Amino acid sequence: MVATLLLLLTTYRSQAQEEFVEPPSRLLSRFPFMQVTGGVVILKAQLDNFPDTLQFILDSGSSGISLDSATVAYFNLKPEPSDKTIRGIAGIKKVGFLYNRKLRFPGLVVDSLNFHVNDYSVLSSVYGERVDGIIGYSLLSRYIIKLDYDSLKMEICTKGSIRYPKGGFLIKPILNSLPVQTARVRDEYTYNARFLHDIGAGVCLMLSQDFIDDSVLLRKKRKLYPKEGEGIGGKVSMHMTVVKELKFGPYRFRNIPTYIFEDTYNVTSYPYLGGLIGNDIFRRFNVIFNYPKRDIHLVPNSHFREPFDYSYSGIELYLTDGKILIGDVAVGSPGELAGLKEGDQVVGINNNLTQNFAQYKIALQAAGEKVKMLIKRDNELIQLEMKIRSIL
Repeated sequence: MVATLLLLLTTYRSQAQEEFVEPPSRLLSRFPFMQVTGGVVILKAQLDNFPDTLQFILDSGSSGISLDSATVAYFNLKPEPSDKTIRGIAGIKKVGFLYNRKLRFPGLVVDSLNFHVNDYSVLSSVYGERVDGIIGYSLLSRYIIKLDYDSLKMEICTKGSIRYPKGGFLIKPILNSLPVQTARVRDEYTYNARFLHDIGAGVCLMLSQDFIDDSVLLRKKRKLYPKEGEGIGGKVSMHMTVVKELKFGPYRFRNIPTYIFEDTYNVTSYPYLGGLIGNDIFRRFNVIFNYPKRDIHLVPNSHFREPFDYSYSGIELYLTDGKILIGDVAVGSPGELAGLKEGDQVVGINNNLTQNFAQYKIALQAAGEKVKMLIKRDNELIQLEMKIRSIL
């Protein structure tokens, strides 16, 4: 009798533990991606039935999906006007839409996409790669997206149950159309704040001037270095510095290169957000975006302990119409002291005359070293020498 009761009790408990589960997530498409400055991800896809292969930035900081205006003109497409506006750190703009379009990946067609249209020429110039558009929430919300920065492969999977890899950490972001996570920043003082999780930003950390002023976060002796940045809406003036520590979950980063910007267009809705964490941090993890479950899973990868870039030249290179040009030159910067001027054409750096944009960008990251630059100004060749500073 006792044995029978125990058996019945065990059976009852087993039945009480039953639960309905989703079908397991399935792989739909797997393909390579490339990285540009700051770890920004660029992937390839095709629009509708056009044979041309387009290049898109994958951006968790985008609340939709978009196409470059020049790409739209190339396909002779006509955006429909709308009253909707987009907002970025450099401006606010009303945009038109291409409705009910398809995007084709290897083995997968994503339909019913509404692309807004914007001018991304400045992004193409600063990355040295054609940017045909930006992919954000419109794709991330439909699937489980996996990014492996070791193999440089991206996977698109169906919604469903998934077992996350061991040795990682699960972020539970606040998620409407943009993921917001908490993190701790420490310099003169320590603060816990909310930040946009933004893999479309090729930086480590960006803080709004409002947050800096109210928190008195920075040490009084911290030096601020003027710098020009690029974003939706164009270019914006910022400052570079270093913050002693950034921590989220079990992960701690020290001496983080940080941009401080005047949030003129209120993209952070301060004090809701203190700023954003960019992909020069998140590229150090293999990431799974599971928006249907409001999960972002991180596992440290082989890039986790790579050093940060502390170089400061005060200039930015742009690839425009096949020419590598000097952009804004910050006052008092190494670029200005060397005699560089906005609009100078870069012919070579350190005897490298290959016109390889990526190699020239890397050459300007040699903090503490002197670089020789051959530039063309008013049809005259000039050789200059610039010593690159460290912000650390």
